[in-house]
Amino acid sequence: MKLISWNVNGLRACVGKNFEEAFKALDADFFCLQETKMQQGQLDIAFPGYESYWNYAEKKGYSGTAVFTKHHPLSVSYGIGIDEHDHEGRVITLEMPAFYLVTVYTPNSQDGLRRLDYRMKWEDDFQNYLQTLDKKKPVVVCGDMNVAHEEIDLKNPKTNRKNAGFTDEEREKFSLLLSKGFIDSFRTLHPEQVTYSWWSYRFQARQKNAGWRIDYFVTSERLRPHIQEAAIHTDIMGSDHCPVELRLDI
Repeated sequence: MKLISWNVNGLRACVGKNFEEAFKALDADFFCLQETKMQQGQLDIAFPGYESYWNYAEKKGYSGTAVFTKHHPLSVSYGIGIDEHDHEGRVITLEMPAFYLVTVYTPNSQDGLRRLDYRMKWEDDFQNYLQTLDKKKPVVVCGDMNVAHEEIDLKNPKTNRKNAGFTDEEREKFSLLLSKGFIDSFRTLHPEQVTYSWWSYRFQARQKNAGWRIDYFVTSERLRPHIQEAAIHTDIMGSDHCPVELRLDI
């Protein structure tokens, strides 16, 4: 079973940059999107053999998530059931027979860390949500989690120490998630590999490979024996992020 996650940074723009070709070439069982930046009815996109589910932010041109799936879910839910968090279209959960699939676009702490306090509240509530699901069946959570966990996960750790996405607080929250029975699939399989999933549009960052790994597939620990591969498709353009992949024999 092949799963793909991609922050498309505006799906309408990405469609104009060969999104559909990349989608078909990757040929995933589940294809999760973050930062779709659109409202219902703004784009007519469908693929044969796939159902799609969408969570739109109330604010136009902002956030948003989607999932395309070849497998009909037992149930679908949107958000995490907490009103404070559920107006920005950040979470979709598909319940499958053997696991839950959660796609997430984690809030960015923003310049000057002006949203860091909210981010910390989000982290606590989202982790509680994942733990509640994990008590019922294993969880696969994917998406732009807006944190480079360790120094290996970004090009310039020293100069970014107090910037959004690499603060001690955000990194500690990710460590806390891993301590609660979850694993970072890519780092589990590739402990020393330096590969990034996001590059700033400024300063020719992608050409220089001055990037960050902030897009993840995190799974319940008990899925570890089922993980066949975790990959990052740095060659696929169309966004400032690239797709990330997980393969499971489940």
